[in-house]
Amino acid sequence: MAHTEKDLKGVHKPIILALETATMCGSVALVADNRCLAEFSLQTGETHSRRLLAGVDWLLQETGIDWPVIDAVAVSLGPGSFTGLRIGLATAKGLAMAGRAELIGVGTLDGLAAQLFAVGEILICPVLDARKKEVYCGFYKCDNQSMPRLLEEYMVIGPEALCAMIHEPVVLLGDGAAVYGDLFREKLVDLLTIPPSSTFFPRAATIGLLALDKWQKNEFIDPEEAAPIYIRPSEAELQFGK
Repeated sequence: MAHTEKDLKGVHKPIILALETATMCGSVALVADNRCLAEFSLQTGETHSRRLLAGVDWLLQETGIDWPVIDAVAVSLGPGSFTGLRIGLATAKGLAMAGRAELIGVGTLDGLAAQLFAVGEILICPVLDARKKEVYCGFYKCDNQSMPRLLEEYMVIGPEALCAMIHEPVVLLGDGAAVYGDLFREKLVDLLTIPPSSTFFPRAATIGLLALDKWQKNEFIDPEEAAPIYIRPSEAELQFGK
């Protein structure tokens, strides 16, 4: 039975549906009250379009929550897989408009960094494999509320060049830390910490929890103007430019 506004016992609004499709490990989640109500994830070599809506349907069925009580759709904007980002954002736009919900965008690297909540003063650097011997990354440090905050801006850079920028203890997490782990260990030596691989993939639950903060600040995006964060041009754009 689907919940209505009147029978949402123990669940305080807003209720946010979150989508994460920036990497091979796609996920969807429902969050509210600064907690995850449910999450579905699947690592696959196929495009997320085949399973994304099925995952959303599963969440709604298992929680009994239906569209009338969902306040916003949050989506991971990138950087990440160009195809995955396009699928995620297009789906989020459609769901938000059809459900008359707000649309909230969250940076993929922000979500990845937030999985290392309350790690003190150490530098946090999420790294995602960008192909072409590069990584998407950014530098973060925890604020006075122990939440990782971006220090400058997102980058796409070669792993060796990234190492040359690091002169203090750092935590590297993300699939880029797996792909270039040997190089990072060789270059950074004792400065480097790589956490367990369970932290390597962005999670929709974390995207949703970050979106709760944006909800409180009324930081919504217009579905008609929302665009992924690519950082660098796609192959199609490069070919068109030629």
